[in-house]
Formats: sequence, C-alpha cells, structure tokens
Amino acid sequence: MDAFRYFLQIERGMSPNTVSAYCSDVKDFFGFCPKNPSEVTESDILDYFAGRSELISKRSQARVLSSLRSYFDWTVLEGDRKDNPCTNVDSPKLGRYLPEVLSVEEVTAIMDGVDLRTWQGLRDRAILEFLYGSGLRVSEVCGLCLSCIYLAEGYLRIVGKGNKERLVPLGETAANCFRNYLSVRPEPDSPQYGDFAFLNRFGKPLSRVTVFNMVKRQALLAGVVKEISPHTFRHSFATHLVENGADLRAVQEMLGHESILTTEIYTHIGSRTWQSAILKHHPRR
Repeated sequence: MDAFRYFLQIERGMSPNTVSAYCSDVKDFFGFCPKNPSEVTESDILDYFAGRSELISKRSQARVLSSLRSYFDWTVLEGDRKDNPCTNVDSPKLGRYLPEVLSVEEVTAIMDGVDLRTWQGLRDRAILEFLYGSGLRVSEVCGLCLSCIYLAEGYLRIVGKGNKERLVPLGETAANCFRNYLSVRPEPDSPQYGDFAFLNRFGKPLSRVTVFNMVKRQALLAGVVKEISPHTFRHSFATHLVENGADLRAVQEMLGHESILTTEIYTHIGSRTWQSAILKHHPRR
C-alpha cells in the first residue's frame, strides 16, 4: 500500500484527500477478498460490488471502482499482473447531480450573521468570503498560504487538485475582510505553520471538519435551512457568475476544472433565468 500511495502521489499527482480515499477503498476490498492481488478475478470484483450495492450510493460505487482500476493498473505497470480485472466491469449509471445552491440573499444573510466582535468571527468571515468570492474548495482554503495571497494586486495563487496551479481574482470585499483578520491572526504554534493563512486558537492550520462545522453553524444562525457545506458556496459562486453573464470558459478556469463538462454540471442556471431568456428571445413571446 505504501508503494501504491507513492504512485498516486508522485506519478499520478493526486491530492492527499484523493490518495487517502483510494487507499481506503483498496484496503476495504482486500478485507472482503483476502487474495493475492495477482489472483483477483473479475468475479471477485463483481461479488464485492454485489454485496455493497445497497450499502453505498452509486456515486460512491463509481469512485470505489475507479480506485480499484487505478490499483490494478498499477499492478500491471509493476509487472505483478498481465491484465486489469476491472476492465470489463461497468460503472453504475449516474444521474445528473445538481447540488444545492444558495440565493444571493441567503449568502448575504450568512455573511452578515458572523459575529465580527471576536477574532474567530473575523477569521470565519474571511473564510466565507474566500469560499464564495473566489470559489475555493475547502481543502484549498485550509491549505492557503500567506505567500499566495496578493491583496494589492487582487488575486490568489491556488494549488488545487493534482498540484495544478491557477490564479483566481480576489474581490475588494474579500480582501478587506482578510486584512481585518490579519490584524488579529494568532501567532503560529511553530515555524512550519507560519505561512498558513487561517489558523485555529492553538496556532495550527484549520481542518476541513472545522470549516464544515463553521459553515453549518453560520447557516443555522442565518435561518438557512438548506443542507449546505463549504462546497455549496463554490457552487453558488459559479452559478451566480453564469446567471450574470460570465463566460463558461472563464468560470472553468477559475474553478480549476479540467473539463468544461464538469463546469456545466456545477453551474446549472436557475429556472427563472432560463425561462426569462426563452421568453425574451422566442418569436411568439
């Protein structure tokens, strides 16, 4: 597993979270099928999924299959196998996934509900502004470095999935909120944390769970009853850009999507927008 982990990190350039998920999936499979990897057959793969079809969602099944395909591709590269037993196993059919999106009013209510009288409040407001104002992933916020924030120039340098770098604009509102936080930012617990932008009260980098809990807490305080996460702000960011006429290719660049098809899924347009567009341009309006 250590060698496979190294392969994913170094040769495939996957993010730490993806590497962790893939390794966990492979370990779970071999817990079910304790065979030598060179002896695993297509039937073993099918039996594994048959026993889990009602336990995990189709989307999770698709990810697990991707993990196993990557693992057995690696064993072929290493010369331990001549074939991949997952080659002829079909992924489950996935429906179009349209995650929850916040309205502009709901975003404003959540932002305004943060208590700015405390240093944690100043930090949390800056985080929310970065999630919504620049469309960052939660992992990108947690790993954001001070050296990658260019307040005067108005942009961020983000290292996203697969260690791919991109530049995203930073609005004046978000920049001002971050300046306010910097004035009360805790002292880093050690020099290795000195460049991390967002720290907890112990002077250590924030975890994804901390940001998740903060977002849910602020949504409840604002009276927003939707099931949301930090990613909801990223999706809302993209949706609101498209609704206001932003070019889809530009949104793709800002989100760091490799494929424009992914961006189309993340930036579905609200029904009121496309209805008004059709009514405006139809010859019998």
